[in-house]
Amino acid sequence: MNMDDVARRGLVLLGCGKMGSALLDGWLKGGLPAASVWVLDPAPSDRLQKTGVHINAGLPDDPAVALVAVKPQMMGDALPSMQALGGGGTLFVSVAAGTPLARFEAAFGAATPIVRTMPNTPAAIGRGISALIGNAAASADHIALAEALMGAVGQTVRLDHEAQMDAVTAVSGSGPAYVFHLIETLAAAGVAQGLAPDLAMALAKATVGGAGQLAEDSAEDPAQLRRNVTSPNGTTQAALEVLMDGENGLPKLMARAVAAAAARSEELSRG
Repeated sequence: MNMDDVARRGLVLLGCGKMGSALLDGWLKGGLPAASVWVLDPAPSDRLQKTGVHINAGLPDDPAVALVAVKPQMMGDALPSMQALGGGGTLFVSVAAGTPLARFEAAFGAATPIVRTMPNTPAAIGRGISALIGNAAASADHIALAEALMGAVGQTVRLDHEAQMDAVTAVSGSGPAYVFHLIETLAAAGVAQGLAPDLAMALAKATVGGAGQLAEDSAEDPAQLRRNVTSPNGTTQAALEVLMDGENGLPKLMARAVAAAAARSEELSRG
């Protein structure tokens, strides 16, 4: 299966909130015809209604893909509407956090190809990263198609085991919130040093955004980029001695934060 098959047989999108909308925008911009998309959503937005896709208009007979983008707590109500598509002909792709492959297999049957993904919120601007793992029924072609679909909103990576999804959730799924908090705290520290709040926030946003882009674009790793900014006995070194302190610095704090998120992800996925 490939994107031509999706255009020909159709794609069903269950849920069109922020993530569903970002994906749909990416697919339509990438050339998927609006007439090939069926959206099921209890409260379709005005923007969605202007796209030309089918909205709450039944299901195609044999869609290539059904993408599940409802919140985990809505899953019990939403999945029965897709049950008729289970059994092997349709690839199911999930972007729902904390919902294991076994949950979908229970709903649609173990012979149904299912790919679970964990995207993150920068998908809204095409800068997301999604981790993917398939069930036993998902072939290499199925995984490649899921990658193509998720590639509409950013980068993709493949996992070896579903158990890794808890760590992915803790690093990249929840990670944008850590970075937003870094911006908040960096700006607040600037205010404490005498800057006006608007100025401090502008400096913090541009610094974190620019450094992130540099880290992605540079051939050097982040540790080397950090060293490049750090003159001996200079201002950066003075700050890093606080941040990199072995007992009270960022390494231990970040490890604890990510471990807490991973543990909560594991707890939620057990239901």
